[in-house]
Amino acid sequence: MRTIDPEKHTARRDAMSNVPSTPCPRIADIDALRGCALFGILVVNIGAFATPWFGLGLSDPAFHGSVDRATHFLVALLFETKFYLLFSFLFGYSITLQMQAAARANAPFVPRMLRRQAGLWLIGALHAVFLFHGDILTTYAVLGMVLLVLHRCGERRALSLALMLVTVCIGFWGAMAWLQSLQPAHAAAQQAVSMAQKAASALAAYRATPATVIAQHVRELNDIWIVLLLVQAPCALAMFLCGMAAGKREMLLHASDYLPLRRRLLWAGALAGLPCAAFYAWTSVYADSQAWQVAGLAVGLASAPLLAGAYLALALALFGRLRNGTLFALLAEAGRMALSNYLLQSAVCAWLFLAYGLRLMGSVSPLGALALAVIIFSLQLPLSHWWLRGHAYGPVEWLLRALTNAAWPRWRRASASTGYL
Repeated sequence: MRTIDPEKHTARRDAMSNVPSTPCPRIADIDALRGCALFGILVVNIGAFATPWFGLGLSDPAFHGSVDRATHFLVALLFETKFYLLFSFLFGYSITLQMQAAARANAPFVPRMLRRQAGLWLIGALHAVFLFHGDILTTYAVLGMVLLVLHRCGERRALSLALMLVTVCIGFWGAMAWLQSLQPAHAAAQQAVSMAQKAASALAAYRATPATVIAQHVRELNDIWIVLLLVQAPCALAMFLCGMAAGKREMLLHASDYLPLRRRLLWAGALAGLPCAAFYAWTSVYADSQAWQVAGLAVGLASAPLLAGAYLALALALFGRLRNGTLFALLAEAGRMALSNYLLQSAVCAWLFLAYGLRLMGSVSPLGALALAVIIFSLQLPLSHWWLRGHAYGPVEWLLRALTNAAWPRWRRASASTGYL
C-alpha cells in the first residue's frame, strides 16, 4: 500500500501561493470526469423535458407500463441526485485551480471570482428563462459566492461543514415525511388532483408557442426555487467544500496517492449508497403515498454523496485503463467545454420537446427519452473534438473567461496547453 508523505502535501499547498507565471497544463482526469457528469445530468434533465409530470410525485398516465416504470426506476437508482453532486465536487475542486491561475497571472483572485460568478449567474438566468427552468448555473453562481467566503478555511473545517449541511438537509426532509404521514387521506387526494391539473396546464403551455414556453418557465421558477434551496443547494455546497478540500491536496493530480481512499469510497457506495438509492428509486416509482416518497427523498439525499464518491473512484480506476484510448480523449474534450455542452443539451431538448421545434413533450416514453440522451451525448463527443481542433475554448467558456479576466482571450487554438483561467 502506498503511503502519503504529509510534508509533500504541505509543500503542494504552500506552492499555491507562490507559483511561476508559466502556463499550467489541464488535468485530463478532471475534464474526463466533467464529461461523465455531463452525460448523467442529461439523462436526468431530459426527463423534465419529456413529460410535464416530472417531479410532481405522480406517474405520467400515458406511460405507466412495466417497462416505463422500470426505466424510471433505473434512472432514479443510478442517476438522479448523483451526477450534479459529482459536478459540484469538480466545481469546488476548480476553485483551487483558479486560485493558482490568478497567482500565476499576478492578479487579485477575489475580483476575478466575483466577475466569474456574476457571468455564470447571467448565463444561468437566460438559460432558465428561455431553455430549461431546472437550471443549476444560477445556484452554482450564488453558492460560488459562499465558497469564495469560505475558500481560506482548512480542510477539516470544510469537511465538517459539508457533513453538517447534508445532515441538516436529510433531517429536514425526514421531518417533512413525518408531517406528511399525518396528513388526512382526502388532503392527499386533493393534492393529486391539483398536480394533475398543473401537469395538463404545463403541457399545453410547452406545446403552444415560444412565448408561452417562456411564460411557463417564469411561472415554474416561482416554485422551483424551493426545491433548489431545500434540496440541491445544501448538498451542492457540501460537495463544493469537499471538492475544495480535495483540490488543496491536489488529489486528482496525484490520484494514485489516494488508492486506499478510493477503495473506501467504492465500498461505501456499494454497501450503503446503492441500497439507500434503491429505496429512493422504489419510493419514487412504486409508492403511492406522498409520505413514503418524501421519506425516500431523505434517504436518497443521504445516499447521493456516497454514490457520487463511488462514481468518482470508479471513473478514476477506469481512466487508468483507458487513458491512451479514444473514449477517454473524447470525454476529456467534452468536459473541457462542459458549460457549452450543458447549454447545448438544453437547446437540443428544447427544440425536440417544446414549442421551439417538434413539440414532443408528453409523447416520448421514458425508455425513448433515455435513448435520446445516449444519442445526443454520443454526438456531442465528436462535436467537441471537432470544435477544439480549431478553438482554444468552448464558445461559452470563451465568453466566461473574458468576463473573468476582463480581457479578450484568444479564439483560435494555440499549440500550448490551455490552462484553467
